Amino acid sequence: MTHAPVWLFDLDNTLHNASPHIFPHINRSMTDYLARHLDLSIDEANTLRMDYWRRYGATLTGLMRHHGTDPHHFLAETHRFERLHELMVFERALDGLLRRLPGRKIVFSNGPQRYAEAVLDVMGMRHRFDDVFGVERMKLHPKPAVRAYREVLRAHRLNPQRCILVEDSAMNLRTARRLGMRTVWVSRALRCPAFVDVKIASVLDLRRALGRLAR
Repeated sequence: MTHAPVWLFDLDNTLHNASPHIFPHINRSMTDYLARHLDLSIDEANTLRMDYWRRYGATLTGLMRHHGTDPHHFLAETHRFERLHELMVFERALDGLLRRLPGRKIVFSNGPQRYAEAVLDVMGMRHRFDDVFGVERMKLHPKPAVRAYREVLRAHRLNPQRCILVEDSAMNLRTARRLGMRTVWVSRALRCPAFVDVKIASVLDLRRALGRLAR
């Protein structure tokens, strides 16, 4: 690449594997939160949580839109981890990859700021990133809403054509492509949408994909 890119990294299931322990914990916490605050059964709360996630890309968006939920209270209550380090699954080789990867690096996560910072601290990799951009800094408009991307672009005065978004969510990559970003999908899916520039099975494969990302 003639000019070093700016890397925007999703966090959960991109930089670490949230599926075994982190996501089940968050999902249970969100379901319990909906059950308590909306007076629903656990089954009803779980169905509503999933419905909002599918419709809006984030359960929080549906809660704010339809129930006037306090977003800061919701985020704090649903991302509590007493022993976060015991739940983390990640590749320690990622530190070396990030060190060698050319260009600025920013974590761009729909998770709350405190949670994202805590995850990176447990991984020992916070120092590899120029910034951590949690959902509060997106003015609570999570990806794939275009406003989320505009907030990070504005905050760092970025040209989207110099940015590469690395994500496990194809839906989030679609918005990035529309803005002119290059896109890397971390997925083991067999098919690859047209708006994805590169598909890799693991973030550790990123260095080998640099040639395909060059323009």
